[in-house]
Amino acid sequence: MSIKTKYQEVLNLGKALEIKNGDVKEEDGVLKIKGEANTQYEKNLLWDKIKEIGGEKPSDIKANITVADDSVYHRHTVQKGESLSKISKHYYGDPMKYHKIFEANSDILKNPDIIHPDQVLVIPNL
Repeated sequence: MSIKTKYQEVLNLGKALEIKNGDVKEEDGVLKIKGEANTQYEKNLLWDKIKEIGGEKPSDIKANITVADDSVYHRHTVQKGESLSKISKHYYGDPMKYHKIFEANSDILKNPDIIHPDQVLVIPNL
C-alpha cells in the first residue's frame, strides 16, 4: 500500500473542508502535504485524522497546514434542533461554555436560548 493510499482519508477530508493552496507529494517514503484551512477547528480535524491513521507521532507524513482566520476557532452555521449548549459541547467538549459563544455573538443574539437555523455563529478561541 502506498503512503498516499494509507492517508487517503486525510486527503478526502482536506477536499471536503475546501483546503486552499493544497499540495501533496510523496518523497522518499514520506507523504508531504500542505495547505490552508479556514479555521483552527478545521486544522485540528485534519491533524486528528492524521493521528487516527498514523498514530500520535507518525513518521511517514509531514503536514504544513496554516490557518486563514485565526481570530476565531470556527464559524458554525446553526442547524435545526441545535442549541448553544449542544454547539458548545461539539466544539469545546463542555456544554456549559455556551456563554462564551453567546458573548462572541451578542451582535446577533439577544437571548442564549434563542438561535435560528442558518445563523452563522462565531465560535471563539478559548
